[in-house]
Amino acid sequence: MTDRVDTPREDAGSAAEAPARESVQQFGLPAAMALIVGSIIGVGVFNLPTSLAAYGPITLVSMALTTVGALALALLFAALSRRLPSDGGPYAYARVAFGNPLGFANAWSYWITAWAGNAAIAVGWVLYVEHFINKDHDRLISVLLVLVGLWIPAAVNLSGVKNMGSVQVITTIIKFAVLAFVSIVGLFFIQSANFTPWNVSGQSTIAAIGGGMAIALFSYLGVECAAVAAAKVRDPDRNVPRATILGTIATAVVYMLSLTVVFGVLPSSQLAEASAPFSDVANAMFGGTWAGNVLAIAVIISGLGALNGWTMICAEMPLAAAKDGLFPPAFKRLSRNGVPAFGIIASTLLASVAMAVNYLGSGGATVFTTLVLMTGITAAIPYGFSALAQLKWRLADHRTLDTPRFVRDTVVAGLSLVFSILFIWYSRNTGNDPLIYWAPFLLAAGALLLGGPVYLSQRKHLTPPPPVPAYR
Repeated sequence: MTDRVDTPREDAGSAAEAPARESVQQFGLPAAMALIVGSIIGVGVFNLPTSLAAYGPITLVSMALTTVGALALALLFAALSRRLPSDGGPYAYARVAFGNPLGFANAWSYWITAWAGNAAIAVGWVLYVEHFINKDHDRLISVLLVLVGLWIPAAVNLSGVKNMGSVQVITTIIKFAVLAFVSIVGLFFIQSANFTPWNVSGQSTIAAIGGGMAIALFSYLGVECAAVAAAKVRDPDRNVPRATILGTIATAVVYMLSLTVVFGVLPSSQLAEASAPFSDVANAMFGGTWAGNVLAIAVIISGLGALNGWTMICAEMPLAAAKDGLFPPAFKRLSRNGVPAFGIIASTLLASVAMAVNYLGSGGATVFTTLVLMTGITAAIPYGFSALAQLKWRLADHRTLDTPRFVRDTVVAGLSLVFSILFIWYSRNTGNDPLIYWAPFLLAAGALLLGGPVYLSQRKHLTPPPPVPAYR
């Protein structure tokens, strides 16, 4: 039984307003790169050492392998965005390649990634805010602080794309400078003894590396952001691939260096108990507390920047899907400031609920790790289908003898698919409590199942996917 589709109708008023609106909303290569770097570098990497400490310094190998996967994904999305430079990114690729049902599933999964990821970023952000206030981590106050972290970026996004882009550029410069400083100066404070024991998890080497990879993936979520927001980027055919590759490479360099410094300066046992590990490292490097305070302030600014970028992405994916009839029409309505206000508010509300529910049974660090692993699962699904779309299209190109860069594209897509599967397989919490151990899968499954009724209600509004564009 096939889904009914309606032929799309042009709205005269909307069409007349489109050129003016587009000129206001679009941004160029620097802002697109800031979106990539700013969305990837949130607070994930700044809280990552505490989550990875359960495995030990062996997770430097995990991070290196995750970096290979992230670079493969960056090359994958760069190639796909050249072929199909439309807003929606992974959702658009899955829909064009496999039809509306799988297109919806990928849009829904990625939307979960966006708002649940925002919840995780906000939880990690609060761990650094509590370096100054609520030092005894009163749970109610923590929840209120997380809500502040979620709704300030929502307000910035509701004010318009220009303000959102300005905040993104400024916060990206700050966070990148801080990570680069720690990465370079910290190399002189490394003590080789802190790298032993290498694996403290009690698991096998492969299991420890795999578990670390699943956690490390969160720190790279965002490699696809420019592709998702392609409609807001000037000359997307040129700027989206460049921003994706350059932004990911720059981030990968500071990630690997900074995590090497963190594990080299503090032992895993101390990192496991740290609520603000980078602040602790700064204090260990320079003595006293002033350095840790400065770094905590920088991380707080960094987190607000990441929340700012991801709040936009939270609304862009359902906006693209709503235009195709897969999401309710409320998601495609634009406010007077030219932004999808319903998507921004709905996504922030869901992030607030996800955060509060997780805080009911766990402390901040466990909540952060659980949300990180959940978003890894829901992100890996559209990543994997994007890779399958590329493989499908490039094999079809090969049969028609249009084969430039065939080997490169298929190898990159194959690697991206393998990494996506591995990220899902290893997305389990550490510990003996079965509920906490499987919590990421249970939360992801519950959120994914909620999409079923939405899809059924939208079937009569679906528009047909466009044809596959020619290879470029």
